Amino acid sequence: MIFVRRSADRFRGGDASAGIESLHAFSFGHFYDPDHLRFGAVIACNEERLAPGAGFDEHPHSHTEIVTWVVEGELTHHDSAGHTTVVRQGDVQRLSSGAGVRHVERNDGDVPLVFVQMWLAPRDPGGEPSYEVVRGIADATPYALPAAGALLHVRRPAAGERTAVPDAPLVYVHVVRGGFGLGEHALGPGDAARITGADGLELVAAAAPAEVLLWEMSG
Repeated sequence: MIFVRRSADRFRGGDASAGIESLHAFSFGHFYDPDHLRFGAVIACNEERLAPGAGFDEHPHSHTEIVTWVVEGELTHHDSAGHTTVVRQGDVQRLSSGAGVRHVERNDGDVPLVFVQMWLAPRDPGGEPSYEVVRGIADATPYALPAAGALLHVRRPAAGERTAVPDAPLVYVHVVRGGFGLGEHALGPGDAARITGADGLELVAAAAPAEVLLWEMSG
């Protein structure tokens, strides 16, 4: 089964006066939609756009696996565990908040910053927070998130190229750029597909450049 949620249907949040635009695919903060609470381990998929100098001041997280994918620009991250990092396009950042951590996210550059941030629920809440950045992750290298029972796949196919959707109980697809065909569905930037019981499905890139994120989950 495939359920498609269009970019235009995402809830618009953020603070335009502060240079922050947020697009939420699931219930988030004061936005509540009982039909869109989570999918498998994925509890949030936010598209964030920060103007130069804008950002999120220090705020807390707990019991959440936070994975960030930079689309354009550079993201400056600081956290209460002592990590200070600049995350760039093609890098995967993971913050496991454990029983509690605080962090700051900012655009300290002079060009707009666009990133996708995905929150996943851990199988075992609590524990010590941890952090890592994988630089320039390759298409053929999935990023494992065992704490949530999930694998992240990044695909950047050429125009007309086919890429297999993992055969898994649950797959969450988010189109970063370009267009894709998924069975009878045409997906554009910001569109998402929630797939249950994937078997032999393929994504076909409609045009280049194309980029898509796929979360493979065991259930």
